[in-house]
Amino acid sequence: MMPYAALLHPTVLMTLRSLPPDDRARVERALQGLGTNPFSSRSGAYIPRLRGTKGRQDLYRIRIGRFRAVYGIVGKEVRITDLFARGEGYAV
Repeated sequence: MMPYAALLHPTVLMTLRSLPPDDRARVERALQGLGTNPFSSRSGAYIPRLRGTKGRQDLYRIRIGRFRAVYGIVGKEVRITDLFARGEGYAV
């Protein structure tokens, strides 16, 4: 049993469905892995806490190859709020 439930925002689901099958499988495996340990980086998954979120829900980012997912942890839920290809989700 996983200690955390991974919940995907509807826009994350839409993005996942639009990915090529190989990319989709890789991202899905990484997101499911967040249910086991959403805090620690591991092989193939660099997980930093995002800066500038103090006073609000703490947010984290996981790097999955060329993709990035942003998520917050509420109780025993990992709420994945954004999924984007590197370079698309950063403010310029």
